[in-house]
Amino acid sequence: MIKLSVNINKIATIRNARGGQHPDVQLAASRAEQFGAHGITVHPRPDERHITYEDVRKLSKLVTTEFNIEGYPSRDWLDLVIQNKPTQATLVPDAPDAITSNAGWDTIKEKARLKEIIAELRSHGIRTSLFTGTDLGIIEAAAEAGADRIELYTEPYAEGFNPDKTKAVKPFAIAANRAHILGLGVNAGHDLNLANLKFFAEEVPYLDEVSIGHALISDALYFGLENTIQMYLAKLG
Repeated sequence: MIKLSVNINKIATIRNARGGQHPDVQLAASRAEQFGAHGITVHPRPDERHITYEDVRKLSKLVTTEFNIEGYPSRDWLDLVIQNKPTQATLVPDAPDAITSNAGWDTIKEKARLKEIIAELRSHGIRTSLFTGTDLGIIEAAAEAGADRIELYTEPYAEGFNPDKTKAVKPFAIAANRAHILGLGVNAGHDLNLANLKFFAEEVPYLDEVSIGHALISDALYFGLENTIQMYLAKLG
């Protein structure tokens, strides 16, 4: 089965809007696992506007499924990841002030730098994934840099889903197939939701994991967290 990793950044956003500890990020992570999630994803940013570095430290001791830490690989972020040893580190080329991730790596241009970072993470036993688009040259360079997986940036699929879902998914299917041939695992994330997830999961081969936060936490406001996680799992088959 394709794994579902629940991104809990939005839980932290709500908490931070008022201060204090409610809603409780750690409790949300535990409940998500209890309700069937295969993993927990967090994306700490330099300004700690949602998930904080202290959240990461606490969650690393709590999460019993796969723990995935996303982020831009600054020295501070790398040190945090190495100290807390998640199952997976997902490298994202975000500017410090980015509201959300909006592009994948140019792995051709950044290959030498990424190769060094990936080697450091792998020396600590941490699986590494690179956030990428569907360009085949970019995926080939990701493999050459030593990545274990790629995470396909799926906003273009989400935007193209209603006009022509078959056309929208095709580049992702081709990219996933190429990644598999190159020995890369395939993750996906960004703007996947209850409307478009099932078709994506059916059409994209070799899909290991999807990471979903904004849509899933928003749906949980209407359906409850347990029901929502079960609804997403059902879309993954």
